[in-house]
Amino acid sequence: MFSKILIANRGEIACRIIRSARRLGIATVAVYSDADAEALHVREADEAVHIGGSPPAESYLAIERIIEAARRSGAAAVHPGFGFLAENARFAEALAAASIVFIGPPAPAIAAMGDKIESKKLAEAAGVNSVPGHLAAIADAKQAVKIAGKIGYPVMLKASAGGGGKGMRLARNAEEVREGFVSASSEALSSFGDGRVFIEKFIQQPRHIEIQVLADGHGNCIHLGERECSIQRRHQKVIEEAPSPFVDAELRQAMGAQAVTLARAVDYSSAGTVEFIVDADRRFYFLEMNTRLQVEHPVTELVTGLDLVEEMIRIAAGEKLSISQEQVRLDGWAIEARVYAEDPRRGFLPSIGRLSRCRPPREGEDVRIDTGVVEGSEITMFYDPMIAKLITRGDDRASAIDAMQRALDAYYIRGIDHNIGFLAAIMGNARFREGRLSTDFIADEFGDAFAPGEMPAEVREVFIAAAALINLRRLQQAASIEGAAPARAAWQPHEWEVMLDRVAWSVEVDFVDRGAVVALDGRRVTVRSDWRPGQPLFEAVVDGREVTLQVDGEGVADLLSYRGYEARVLVLRPRAAALAARMPEKKPPDHSKYLLAPMSGLIVAIHVSSGDEVKAGQPLAVIEAMKMENVLRAERDATVAAIRVAAGDSLMAEQVIIEFAG
Repeated sequence: MFSKILIANRGEIACRIIRSARRLGIATVAVYSDADAEALHVREADEAVHIGGSPPAESYLAIERIIEAARRSGAAAVHPGFGFLAENARFAEALAAASIVFIGPPAPAIAAMGDKIESKKLAEAAGVNSVPGHLAAIADAKQAVKIAGKIGYPVMLKASAGGGGKGMRLARNAEEVREGFVSASSEALSSFGDGRVFIEKFIQQPRHIEIQVLADGHGNCIHLGERECSIQRRHQKVIEEAPSPFVDAELRQAMGAQAVTLARAVDYSSAGTVEFIVDADRRFYFLEMNTRLQVEHPVTELVTGLDLVEEMIRIAAGEKLSISQEQVRLDGWAIEARVYAEDPRRGFLPSIGRLSRCRPPREGEDVRIDTGVVEGSEITMFYDPMIAKLITRGDDRASAIDAMQRALDAYYIRGIDHNIGFLAAIMGNARFREGRLSTDFIADEFGDAFAPGEMPAEVREVFIAAAALINLRRLQQAASIEGAAPARAAWQPHEWEVMLDRVAWSVEVDFVDRGAVVALDGRRVTVRSDWRPGQPLFEAVVDGREVTLQVDGEGVADLLSYRGYEARVLVLRPRAAALAARMPEKKPPDHSKYLLAPMSGLIVAIHVSSGDEVKAGQPLAVIEAMKMENVLRAERDATVAAIRVAAGDSLMAEQVIIEFAG
C-alpha cells in the first residue's frame, strides 16, 4: 500500500479522496492554483504544493508541474479525481515514465475510450449496442449539415474528447447544426484542447443510465448495478440515483454484461463507468465510457456499501477485487443532487462570489455531503460552479426523496445565487416522484428558467403559521427589554394580517406551549418551535409535520423559503395591513437599451458591429464562465448603437456589453 499519494485535482473530489486515503493511513498531497490558495482541499491535505496560475491550463492541466509536485513531495501515486487530467492518457504515460503510479486505468484503455469516435468503433466491434451516427471527425459546418441531413434530424453534435456536457449541442435543423458545430468545436477546444466533433442520431425521450464497473489487474471484472442520470440540463447531470426506477433485473443483467464485455475488450482495470441511453422500449445503446471516477459515484457507494475511491487505490497498489459479482447486493435507494452556484430564475446563469453564509444540513445515516467549500469560500470564474453534492439514502425511493427534501430545506447558502430551490421543486414534482424520467424532464417540466408556480395550499399554510410564530417571538423579545411594555402583552391572543407577497391573510394567534395556534380560514393550525430571532433556520412541527424554513430579514419583512417556494411575509395589525396594501411598488430600472453581462466571465466573441440591425433571437455575443460558453441573444429587434467591450475582455456581472439605439 502507498504511504503517500498526490491528488491532481481540486474542490469536493479532492476532499473526498483525502477522506478515503486518511482512513487507509495514507498521507495526502494537495496541489493548488493561485485562485485556490485558501481552498478547503489545501487545508485538509497533509501537505500542499502550488502549481501555477488560476486558469486550468496554467495549473490543473499542467502535466509537468503536477509531476514535479509529486517528485518534490515524495508521493508514490497520483489520483486524478474527475475532470482536468483524469482521462488524459498522456498524463498516465508521463507518470509511468516518472515511476509514479497512476490511480486509474492503463493509458491504452484511457486512449481507447477517451476518444468518443474510436470508442464507438471499438464498442461495435465488441458487440455492444451503439447509436447510429457518423463516426468520424467533421471538417467544417458545411460537412456537418450534409451529414446531419443523411442521418435525419434531430442529431447530436458531440466533442470527440468531450465530457461533462461540454462540446455538446442538439440540432433540429441545418441552421442549428451550423451554429452548434462552431460553438461545440470552440468549447471542446477550450476545455479539452481537442476541437474534433462528430454527429450521431438523437434518441427521442431517452433515459441516461450508466453502469459502474470495477476491474483489477488480475483479470477480475464486475459491475455494481446502474445509476439513473436522466435529470439533466444542457447535458449536465443535476440529479442522479441508484438504482434506476426503470431498470428491472433482466435489463440490469444485460446492460451489466455489455459493460463488462467492453471493459474486458480494452484490458481495463480500476473504477470506470459505461454510459448508455435507453429508450421507452428498454432498448439500450452505448454512449461512452468514462475511464475515471464519476461525480455521481456516492449513490453507488450508499447502495452497495463499497468505497470506490478505496477500491481504486487498492487496485492501483496491485490488490485483487475484494468482492465477486455474486456478492454484489443493492440495498435501499440513494439520490444525489448537485448544488450549483447558478441562478435558476435567470436561465441558470453561473453565479460568482463569496459564500458569506454556508450552513449545510446535518450529516447522518440518511444524509451525506461531499463538498470542497466552507463559509467564506470563493466561487470563481475559473472552475465549474459546483458547491456540493448532497446525497440521501432511504429504504426505498420515496423515503430517499423525502430525506432529500428535508436536507434541501435545511441547506442555507447566502452570498451567491444557487439552485437549491430548483432542486427542491424537482423533488416535489409529481412526474419525478412517479419515476417517469427522461433527459428532457427539466425542459418539459421547467423550461429554460425556473419559476416555482402557484404555491400549494399546504405550503402556504406552513408559511403563514411560521410567519405568525416568528412575529410572536419577536414581540416577546421586544417586550423583555428593560423599560418595554409588560411582557404579558406579547402572550395574549392577537388578530393579525399576514401579508404573503402583498396578499393579506387574516389570522388569530394564540400562545401554546413552545408555539402558537393559528386560526386560518376556519382551520386551527398548531405550530411549535424553539426558534429565536436571528436564527437562519426555522425548524418546527406544523400540525405534526416536521418542517424547516429558511428565514432572511428584509427590512420590516421576512423572506421565507421552503420546498422550492419563496415568499416575502409581513405580519401587521389589520389597520396597518390596509394601509400597506395601498403603498406603491418600486419599479425596477429600465435596462432594455443595454445588453448586460449576466455573470462575471470572459468575452469569447462579439457577433455584431455598431450600426447593425439585429433581430430577436440573433446571437450577439459569447461569454465564457465556469468552463461553459453562453450565447447571449437579442431579446427584440433593435439597432446596435455601440459596442462597449472586445473579445478577450474580462467582465463583471451587469457590465454593459452592447448599447442599443432608442
